[in-house]
Amino acid sequence: MTKPTLQQSHGPQYTRILSVGAARGDLVVPNSELVGPIDSSDEWIQQRTGIITRTRASQQIDAVDLATDAAREAIERSGIDAALIDAVIVATISNSRQTPSIAAVVADRVGTNPAAAYDINAACAGYAYAVAQADALIRTGAAHYALVIGAEKLSDLVDPADRSISFLLGDGAGAIVIGPSEYPGISTTVWGSDGSKAATIQMDHTLQEYRRGEADWPTLRQEGPAVFRWAVWDMAKVAKKALEVAGITGADLAAFIPHQANMRIIDEFAKQLKLPESVVIARDVATTGNTSSASIPLATHRLLEEHPELSGGLALQIGFGAGLVFGAQVVVLP
Repeated sequence: MTKPTLQQSHGPQYTRILSVGAARGDLVVPNSELVGPIDSSDEWIQQRTGIITRTRASQQIDAVDLATDAAREAIERSGIDAALIDAVIVATISNSRQTPSIAAVVADRVGTNPAAAYDINAACAGYAYAVAQADALIRTGAAHYALVIGAEKLSDLVDPADRSISFLLGDGAGAIVIGPSEYPGISTTVWGSDGSKAATIQMDHTLQEYRRGEADWPTLRQEGPAVFRWAVWDMAKVAKKALEVAGITGADLAAFIPHQANMRIIDEFAKQLKLPESVVIARDVATTGNTSSASIPLATHRLLEEHPELSGGLALQIGFGAGLVFGAQVVVLP
């Protein structure tokens, strides 16, 4: 008896990013409003991070609301009917509910039902991870168009008196639509993790400890010097590997869009990669702050608004953060 053979679908050979949307918190928070509890100064924050202001969302606005606004702009700009989007992936660490996913709610709000929808938690690398997944889903035929969103309301996760990370963080969401392409628009992703360093960026308590009255509300903490060394030295190697896998050099890039952790890391990154002056470097962190999974798409959105001539050029994007996790790929800018 002949065994039945499973039928498998195949999608397009290539994919690309069709559009970008963005939503930043409605509040502009200068350093002067944060320096009291951490016994610091505007000068100290700017010297260490390059951050002048950060955007944060009002109390009634959640990460899902920011994600919805960014998604609507991305869909409108893509020219694709929302009903054709059959995968919605949201990268986030700040969903105010453990379930349902932000993705499922956004899918309903923007008219992509019954799209597959799920959240992923890869912290600041979440957007790069989601791009890799969307690219694979489309090329295998599991989806035709994908909506990828990085969305965070990190102001809910900070201790105002913490000097390690709280003054870095902002709120916002960035979204893209990915679809089939006649040419390669997203390179193979270089990604990975190192859980042995998980304690360098983590929540200081668990929700169970908080519920039992054994600890305060969990907030984000980091070991700054250790994270800086890892981000600059180890992640520069990952970025170089991403260029190699894509078959290009730094001189072929139009833009470099790293996770907007802080300006010192971005500047040191550029030195390590020896990027030519022709490469435009995203520096959205100065006025938006560190928005974790939302930082790369937000920085991409601003870069294209300020430099429309970059459209169609190559950009190296790399995310890295809590886990520790990392992901990098080269993309054609929409």
